[in-house]
Amino acid sequence: MRTSRITLILLMVLSAVLLATSKGFAQTPGITLDQTSLSKTGAPGQTVSYSVTVKNDTGADADISITKAGSAKWTTTTFPEASFRLAAGAQQAVEITVQIPSDASSGTNDIENITFTDGSTNASVRVETVVSVPQPSTGRPLVLVNGYDTGGKVRGGQEFTLKLQFANKGQLSAVNILITFDNAGFMARSTGGTVSIPVLDAGKEVTISQNFTVGSDLTWSGIGSLNGTYSYEDASGKPYTGSFSCTITIEYPGSSSSYATATPNIPKRPQLVVSNYTTDVDPLQPGTIFNLNLDVRNLGSADAKGVSMVLGGGVSPDAGTPGPGGVSGSSGELTNFAPIGSSNIVYMGDLAKDAVVTIPVKLIVNVSTVPGAYTLKLSFVYTDPAGNRQVDDQVITLLVYSLPQVEIGYYRDPGFFNAGMMTTLPLQVTNLGSKSHILGNMTVTAENADVSNNVSLVGALDPGGYYTLDVNFMPYQEGPMEVKVSINYTDDFNMPRFVEQTLQIEVQPAMDMGPTPNSDGTINPGKGDQMPVDGLTQPETFLQKVWRAIKGFLGLDGGTGQNQTPVTTEMPVEGKPIPVGPKG
Repeated sequence: MRTSRITLILLMVLSAVLLATSKGFAQTPGITLDQTSLSKTGAPGQTVSYSVTVKNDTGADADISITKAGSAKWTTTTFPEASFRLAAGAQQAVEITVQIPSDASSGTNDIENITFTDGSTNASVRVETVVSVPQPSTGRPLVLVNGYDTGGKVRGGQEFTLKLQFANKGQLSAVNILITFDNAGFMARSTGGTVSIPVLDAGKEVTISQNFTVGSDLTWSGIGSLNGTYSYEDASGKPYTGSFSCTITIEYPGSSSSYATATPNIPKRPQLVVSNYTTDVDPLQPGTIFNLNLDVRNLGSADAKGVSMVLGGGVSPDAGTPGPGGVSGSSGELTNFAPIGSSNIVYMGDLAKDAVVTIPVKLIVNVSTVPGAYTLKLSFVYTDPAGNRQVDDQVITLLVYSLPQVEIGYYRDPGFFNAGMMTTLPLQVTNLGSKSHILGNMTVTAENADVSNNVSLVGALDPGGYYTLDVNFMPYQEGPMEVKVSINYTDDFNMPRFVEQTLQIEVQPAMDMGPTPNSDGTINPGKGDQMPVDGLTQPETFLQKVWRAIKGFLGLDGGTGQNQTPVTTEMPVEGKPIPVGPKG
C-alpha cells in the first residue's frame, strides 16, 4: 500500500514537470507576413504596386502600426497608411505603391524596408523597385510581291486563278495588309477584288489566290497587265503602301492546246523603294527646317538608268520612250513640306540592282500646318534596260507636333541668397508661343537645399500669358547651385512630355551677426580671450605688469593706465547734449 502511494506521488510530480516544460517551450505568438521580400521592375514615371498579407497570430485583437525605414529616395506609400486593427487569427492585405521618378535612368533601383508591429513583435518586408526602360524597335516592315502564277493557260472569256506571293523583307512585322486589284480588263470574282492578310512576320512569305475572268476587250490582245495596290502597317500603326503589276499572256479563242505556245518574254525591270528614312530634327513643328535622309533601294531585277526623285509626286505614270523636256515636278503636292535650297526634283544617277543610296533633302514645315500625321509622296522616274521610262511612287509619313514654347524665369529680382537663410524664389512661366497650351504640374527641386511650396498646377496659358509661383528656398552651403524646374504636359499625340529648365544661382556665405552688447554697453568676450573694444579694458603684456608693480613699490600710480570708461549706447537726441566721459 505504501509503495502504491509513493508511485502515485512520483507520477503526479512527473506530470507537473512535463506540463511546466511544455509551457516553457510553447511558441511565442505574434504577427506574420506571407512574404518578406518583394521586387518588381517599372518604367520611368510609372507607379509600381505590391501587396503583402499581414496575419494576427497573437491570440487577441491587436493594433498593427506601419513604419518605413525612410532610407528610400523614391515616394513609397501604403494602404492603410499608418495603422489598422486586426482581430485575433484574422489577416489583411496591405497595398504598397512606389512612384518611379520620370528622370530615373535604366538599371537604377530603390529599396524600402516596411515594418509591421503590434507593440511586442515585429515583422518586416523588403521592397525593391528596379527601373527598366523599354527599347524601341528599329527598322520597318517591307512587303513586296515575290512572284505570281496563273496556274495554267488564260483564255478570253474564261476564268482563271492568280496566285500572288508576298514577302516581308523588312525588320518588323507587317499587320493589316489589304490588297486591292484593279478590275480594268480582268474582272475579279467572289471577293470583289480585295484580299487581306492579318499578319506577315519579318522574313516570312505568304501566297494568296484570287479568281479572275478575262474581259472581252482583252480577248484578242494576246497580253494584258493586271495591276493592284496594297497597304499595311507596323505594330505602332505607322502606315505603308505599295503597288504591283502582273503581265498575263492570253491565248486566242479556239486555239488548240496540242500546239506548243511560246513562253511569254516578260521583260526585267527595276523597282525602287524607300527602305528607311530619318530626320535630323525630332519632333517636327510648324516652321521647322530639317534634313530628310532617304535610303532608296533597287529591289527589281534590272538596273535603273538616270534616276530622278520628285518630291510631292505628280509625275505621269505613262510608260514609253522619254521625250524632250526631261522630268516635270510642277504638279507635286507640297502643301505641308516644301524644299529649301533646291527644287523638288533630285537627280540620283544610275542605281544598280540590289544597290542602295542615301539621298539628303532639306525641307521646311509650313507654318500653317496643324499638328498631325502627313504623307509625303515620292516619285522615282528612271529608264529601264529596254529604254522605256518608268515611274515608281512611294509614300512616307511625317509627324508634325505643336509643342509649348515657354520660358521659365523670375518675375522680379530675387536678391541675394545666403547659406542657412530662408528666402523666396519668385518664379514665372510665360507662354511665348502663338497658341494656348494646357500645362500640368510645375515642380521645383534643388540639391543641398530645403525647398517647400515647390509643386503647383499651371493649367491653361494663353499666348503671352504667365503663371507665377513663390517657392520657399533655403540653401545649405555657399557656392554655385542649380535649381531645376520641370513642367509635365501631354503632346498632340497623347504622349507624356516634360519642359525642363535649370536656373543658375550663386549662394553667398552665411551672414556673421557678431557679438550682442550687454545692457550697459559692454560686450562679453569669448572664452580665453578679450575683444579690443573702445572704452573697455585691454589685455596687459608681461612687461606692462612688471612696470606697474615697480611704480606701486615707489608710491607712484600703479593703475593700468588704460581708459576704463564704459561704452555708452545712448543715441544722440535732438536738443539734448551728448554725455562726455572724463578727460585724463
